[in-house]
Amino acid sequence: MAKRKRLTPARPDYLADAPSAPGVKSMFPTDTPRSAPPVAQVAGATAAQAALEELSSELRAARAEGRLVQDLPLEAIEETYLVRDRMAADDTEMEALKESLKARGQQTPIEVVELDAGRYGLISGWRRMTALRALAAETGEARFATVRAFLRQPQSASDAYVAMVEENEIRVGLSYYERARIVARAVEQGVYPDEAAALRGLFASASRAKRSKIGSFVSIYHALDDHLRFASAIPERLGLSIAKVLKEEPKRAGHLITALDAAASSTLDVEISALTKAISAAQPKPEKTSSPEPNTPLSEEIGGICLQLSRDATRLTLSGRGMSDEFYLDLCEWLKSRTA
Repeated sequence: MAKRKRLTPARPDYLADAPSAPGVKSMFPTDTPRSAPPVAQVAGATAAQAALEELSSELRAARAEGRLVQDLPLEAIEETYLVRDRMAADDTEMEALKESLKARGQQTPIEVVELDAGRYGLISGWRRMTALRALAAETGEARFATVRAFLRQPQSASDAYVAMVEENEIRVGLSYYERARIVARAVEQGVYPDEAAALRGLFASASRAKRSKIGSFVSIYHALDDHLRFASAIPERLGLSIAKVLKEEPKRAGHLITALDAAASSTLDVEISALTKAISAAQPKPEKTSSPEPNTPLSEEIGGICLQLSRDATRLTLSGRGMSDEFYLDLCEWLKSRTA
């Protein structure tokens, strides 16, 4: 019987392991990479171009819509592009902001609008700009020479003013005087036709009572702005009292100005004290009414009838020429109707 041959599985790496015959070159050399077919190359290039165009379009849209944060040179920002609503920065708060910028850098971008020739107008973020300028001057560090900003495209000047006011209201609330001042200044700049429109536009989300108070402070701005050094510190109650006096007696503005100039307001306390005293002097003193002494009978004559109430208020006596039967009957009917 013939002996069977043993079958072994084929070696998948046989051709790879087998040495090449001398002088024979492989059809697929292993030392050079294969190139993709032309159709695949064209498809890949088209896909890459489409992805690049999509990314570019998204970046352009983000920049136009104000969603792209940009690093801009501090010297390229014009802080006077808008009339600022905030009049001054508290020294303590400014120092705290500077320390935060030193430790953590600028976390919140400012808002700007693009002007001509690489310039930008500041919409909101005045405190951050002020702090960065101070740090750049104090330290000379390059990281404080630029500011992170959102590029906005407001449709009108009123939109820019609203953005500024809303940002400050959210972060650090404005005083009533600062709110009133920006209302008046926006009208002076021609942004709104009148102060009523400016109040509605700039403080649309505020309650009617709050807008009324802001409107009251507008009269203080018109009458006393040139004579006040610490206007933003006027308390709400004092400001409303000043506005009431100015509305009822406009000539009193001269007395207030005289009081402010005489006080030579070198400090906040001196100025507030001068205003308080001037308002107290301007307000009419309530007339003193004499009250009856204890246990003194009350008496009064009406239409010829004298009414006298006893000291213990338990007996009322009526007398005089006006007494008659008809009056007695009328009084009885009235008493019955009162006790029914």
